[in-house]
Amino acid sequence: MKLAFIIDPIANLDPAHDTSVALMEAACRQGYEVFITNMKTLSFRDNKAWAFLQPVKIHPIPLVDGKWQVPQPWYEISQGEFQPLETMQFVWMRPDPPVTTEYLYATYILDYVDTRITKVLNTPAGIRAANEKMYALQFTEAIPKTIVTADKGTIKDFVRSQGKAVMKPLGGKGGEGILFLETGDRNINSLIEISTNIGKTPVMVQEYLPAAQDGDKRIILLDGKPIGAVNRVPTSGEFRGNMAAGGSAVAIDITDRELEICRQLAPTLQRDGLMFVGIDVIGGYLTEVNVTSPTGVREIDRLNGVSLGDQVMDWLANQV
Repeated sequence: MKLAFIIDPIANLDPAHDTSVALMEAACRQGYEVFITNMKTLSFRDNKAWAFLQPVKIHPIPLVDGKWQVPQPWYEISQGEFQPLETMQFVWMRPDPPVTTEYLYATYILDYVDTRITKVLNTPAGIRAANEKMYALQFTEAIPKTIVTADKGTIKDFVRSQGKAVMKPLGGKGGEGILFLETGDRNINSLIEISTNIGKTPVMVQEYLPAAQDGDKRIILLDGKPIGAVNRVPTSGEFRGNMAAGGSAVAIDITDRELEICRQLAPTLQRDGLMFVGIDVIGGYLTEVNVTSPTGVREIDRLNGVSLGDQVMDWLANQV
């Protein structure tokens, strides 16, 4: 089996944290051919999507005493060439967000991959449809009280009604730009103006969930089914649990309420071709649906002694 991964520069990836590395390592371990490329090489010609594909070998990264032991070097790249993506069985679209104009253009090129031959994960149309903040809004029974607006007055009224709220940019990642709003904060006007670009750009505002202090749970879903979870606990004085914001990873189980949320999402995710997804849950409420480059696999593997990458590769083999 041949797999191509569209990723950010491999030298910039953290092999002890990055889910793309975990997936590529598992593919190499199972004897599959793995290739890497980046969005800049994606091209359309002869009515097909092409890319400059470089064979890559990921050396085993063992877990010793609870820590990933990264060999140096941890990968080897061979000479690449331009090929139609249809020479692959699977193509993974995994550059990190935000979803820029260039990111969208890349998905348009990927639309020309013949899905009868090659599967793109996640599907280009699914990625375009699923803004990682807005996509959750359709699951009304699963989300906290939420508004999306650029209007300062509406936001202030919402904060006043809730007492406390969290404001998020719609295109953010890793907790970037998330702000805590509270009634009586003398900076609230400025915070809203900065976040909304003075009323031009809508933002998401959600009720503040006190359970956020206990952690922000990331659940990995494969074909709509949960396969693992990790709790991301904020550092002292911080309300964001994102690991990129300094949160620490803690082992945790998936609750009945969270299983029900997964069941609510599954048909829609499958309909939209969103096969590998990371959802965020705080206090039993769905807050985000991550579809571009969901992470958390390394932490789940390390804390639970499992290999989600191998589970994903086994699932792929059954799809061929």
